[in-house]
Amino acid sequence: MQQLAKVVHHGAKNGVTGSCHQIFIDENTSFLIDCGLFQGAETSAEGRASSEQLSIEFDISTVKALIVTHVHIDHVGRIPYLLAAGFIGPIICSEPSAQLLPIVLEDAFKLGVSRDQHVVEQYIKLVASRIIALPYNQWLPLLKAPQPTVNIRLQRAGHILGSAYVELEIQQPEQKAKQRVIFSGDLGAPYAPILSAPKPAYRADLMILESTYGDRTHQSRRDRRKYLQAAV
Repeated sequence: MQQLAKVVHHGAKNGVTGSCHQIFIDENTSFLIDCGLFQGAETSAEGRASSEQLSIEFDISTVKALIVTHVHIDHVGRIPYLLAAGFIGPIICSEPSAQLLPIVLEDAFKLGVSRDQHVVEQYIKLVASRIIALPYNQWLPLLKAPQPTVNIRLQRAGHILGSAYVELEIQQPEQKAKQRVIFSGDLGAPYAPILSAPKPAYRADLMILESTYGDRTHQSRRDRRKYLQAAV
């Protein structure tokens, strides 16, 4: 039986903010999916990181790349602290997110680190130099043989502009079958006026799925239009 990849959740495990998930390809190689701020009283899974304690509390020595699903602050807000902890890998995101990420992180940096304009500019240049803008529905090799092969693809998630869910295709040297792992990020509903509908995944061996509103049924779009019309 094929052994599934190991995933460690550093945030958004016992709550809905601070999204940060680490997938291990082997003992020396891992990738990080999002690195977000905690909000309110929520903390990391280990309990050592919170909205008041923002430093990275886990070992990043194996992290080869950061993959960003979208630019909401609870998914990207701790990137300054990830860089400060010594992360030197690329930041992979969709093409729209690549345009938005420096803007969002500049604001986060000013609020949490420094308002010195020179320092801010140097930081934003560093972030921009790390970004790899990946078009939707296009595979990008992250690791190649003879080590485990890993490819990544981003698909539309319909949450905000640039949002994506992540498909990782993993093949270990001793295995013929490829393993497909999906991180959903935050998903949106179809038929949004300005966003393309989410594209369903073809298959998955392991899926990490957000469930922020998993305990409720949303109102229909027709009902929401009625409420909006009544309000205005």
